[in-house]
Amino acid sequence: MTKPAVLITGGATRIGAEIARGFAAAGWHVVIHYNSSATPAERLAAQLPSAQIMQCDLNDEGAGFAMIRDLAGTLSDWRCLINSASVFDYDSATKINFATNRVAMQVNALAPARMTQSFFAHAKSAGQRCVIQITDMKLANPNPDFFSYTMSKHALSATIGMLAKSDLGPAGRVYGIAPGAILASHDQSEDETEISHRLNLLGRKTGADEIVSAALYLASGQLRSGQTLYIDSGQHLLDQDRDVIWLAREEARLRPAPQKETN
Repeated sequence: MTKPAVLITGGATRIGAEIARGFAAAGWHVVIHYNSSATPAERLAAQLPSAQIMQCDLNDEGAGFAMIRDLAGTLSDWRCLINSASVFDYDSATKINFATNRVAMQVNALAPARMTQSFFAHAKSAGQRCVIQITDMKLANPNPDFFSYTMSKHALSATIGMLAKSDLGPAGRVYGIAPGAILASHDQSEDETEISHRLNLLGRKTGADEIVSAALYLASGQLRSGQTLYIDSGQHLLDQDRDVIWLAREEARLRPAPQKETN
């Protein structure tokens, strides 16, 4: 193995898959983690010039830590871990769902924190080693929707600064990427997605390619450890009182109906 390696959790689908394609195109060996998306993982790996897949249920306490430790023994130049895997189930700030909360905190916060610790303890590289945590622009622009999800992303974000100030070695880095609305989520229709993705300061859709570019830039190690990049066309600078899924539905509801043509 002569290429630098990157492990992307949740790398078989959605943003994780886009990141996998971007790193592969940049000359990296890509390790695609998946839980239940075996077919998409296999299909994606077959399309990339240098890739492998790894199955692991991050809801299984300790499994992610062990996966990192075991994988470290097979990669001679493992430079980057990107924690992109996430669960996104609904509960509200006034009615927490305890089962949803437990899974969100485990998969979205505790598992990536422990995998980060395992990565710096076991991964080997002659160059820089870095971890990129995928958080959410909700860190700066919170709303009451998806309470446990948002809580877990705040918890994950808190680990970035703490780890950056710990002893990660001279070339150790920990970063964050906080995306805004990028892909359709939850139960959105196509029309709702089109509206919601423009509810930001620039009034434009943020592309998945922008997340990929940010991840590649952070993997170069040119920023000081501990920093988070918001890739959201300014959405985090707004004060939105609901998730954009509901804001878009309300906007669509209030739009005037198209006028019928008359002869």
